[in-house]
Amino acid sequence: MSNYGLPPGVGLIDIAAVLIPIAVITVLLRLFPFVAMRKIKNNQLMAVLGNTMPVGVMLVLVIYTLFSQSSAPGGIFASLVAIAFTALLHWWRGSAGLSIVSGTVAYMFLVNVVF
Repeated sequence: MSNYGLPPGVGLIDIAAVLIPIAVITVLLRLFPFVAMRKIKNNQLMAVLGNTMPVGVMLVLVIYTLFSQSSAPGGIFASLVAIAFTALLHWWRGSAGLSIVSGTVAYMFLVNVVF
């Protein structure tokens, strides 16, 4: 029972020397956004980024999807149809969750059933 199922030459001290710093760093990294939010709560730049970043991220994802689908099953046509469907559904209902899920289902349907 002296090796606890560990490989030869590895002891509990070695395991603790690795896991304790990893645990401390993980907790600090998860705590950082909450501490940072207190400092930048009323910052005007953060307000602008909060309004523009979601649209920018979605635009980058759409462009990436279109460029990466040229050799995929269904090609760009399936992507364009799914993007148009997603945009129209979002314009009609205004629900991001519904639009994303429905657009994904539409794309999967087009790729797997139609093409």
